[in-house]
Amino acid sequence: MTPQSTVLAEYLDDIAVIRLHRPAAMNAVNASLRTALTDTLYALEANETIRAIVLTGSGERAFCAGQDLEEAGTINTGNLADWLNRQHAMYQAIRDMSKPIVAALNATAVGAGFQMALMCDLRVAHPALRMGQPEVRAGLASIVGSYLMSLQIGHSLNQELSLTGELITGERAHALGLVNDLVAADQVLPRALERAAALAALPRTAFRLTKQRFRESTQAGFDQACNAGIRYQLECYASGEPQQVMQTFISRRTSSNPAHPHKD
Repeated sequence: MTPQSTVLAEYLDDIAVIRLHRPAAMNAVNASLRTALTDTLYALEANETIRAIVLTGSGERAFCAGQDLEEAGTINTGNLADWLNRQHAMYQAIRDMSKPIVAALNATAVGAGFQMALMCDLRVAHPALRMGQPEVRAGLASIVGSYLMSLQIGHSLNQELSLTGELITGERAHALGLVNDLVAADQVLPRALERAAALAALPRTAFRLTKQRFRESTQAGFDQACNAGIRYQLECYASGEPQQVMQTFISRRTSSNPAHPHKD
């Protein structure tokens, strides 16, 4: 599978619909998807004919189920910093978009997927989907995700969600302000397209500069969280806890389905 095929682009007039496309793996982030999404976003930023972007996932199971555990299982204290820096570069690509970018949360959005959604300008979801920051349950510290949630919700609730790793429904996420629009599952993409079109119709310079100011006012905090994330995850990996959790999960998946359907 070529790197480009892990991200699909569809053009509806002046709106680009970008699909994370590893449906067998619940659109989990691996090196291929990371590179393809980063390159696609910057290409769209430079494309004058595109006025807005909708980010969604392929299939009905997930928007994005977070980091690919088979890839994460190959990480150790020697290569972790480079791995996370490449992940953070993908996040920065989302933050760098001066054009409107709306997340159409078609299904599960956890970990890295949840974080990508939080970096979009608006989020559209349906009541039954599950979303959140389950890092602690995988033996990882919740650092970048907890920072991104701090821009959306209060400290006490952030602490609860980050420390417990609890997943919440789209309905609760909407009530908490983590989701902007709550619609029926089959209306998530249409509503996201409506939102993207409405944002694209606004005066370009005013919109771009408003986004720029939000980015500037949070960039230092984002950079600090990314740097802190490397320090804390190094300690987590040194403990061996993430490796144990991931190996247990992979072993269970392999025993239940020896064909390894999650590989590209």
